[in-house]
Amino acid sequence: MGFFDLFNDEETQKETRKKVREVDRTADTEFAAEDAHLKLREEELDIDKHRVETGDVALHKDIIEEEQTVNVPVSHDQVIIEQRAIDHVPTDEPITEEETVHIPVTAERIDVEKHTVVTGEVSAHKRSVQETEQVRDVLRKEVADIESHGNTDIIKED
Repeated sequence: MGFFDLFNDEETQKETRKKVREVDRTADTEFAAEDAHLKLREEELDIDKHRVETGDVALHKDIIEEEQTVNVPVSHDQVIIEQRAIDHVPTDEPITEEETVHIPVTAERIDVEKHTVVTGEVSAHKRSVQETEQVRDVLRKEVADIESHGNTDIIKED
């Protein structure tokens, strides 16, 4: 069987189906004495929805470093030596051994430590948003077609 034989075979099948339908119509025709019934059908849409994953969102933290400069006031002691001349004032104290005076000198030093504080929070949640999409399709339905031949009195009741 060749490639073109497939097409010829399909055309033969179509012709056969058409002939069968024509024969079926003739066989289905009823000549009713009083009552005849014809069922009418129509198509309706069956619409289903399903969820598909369209993406995702990931939350994560990055650590950045930034240098910060802070001015901190500090103090330290200065020793001021003043010497002045005194006009030979007499004293009763004799000259003795060496005398030493100690003056403690202090200064503030800066100790820097770090601690962690919470400054904010990021949260994420989903919400469902309702939208409307239009669906278009061609639907078929059967309708009754009444033909009359000759002298007939037809009353149509709905």
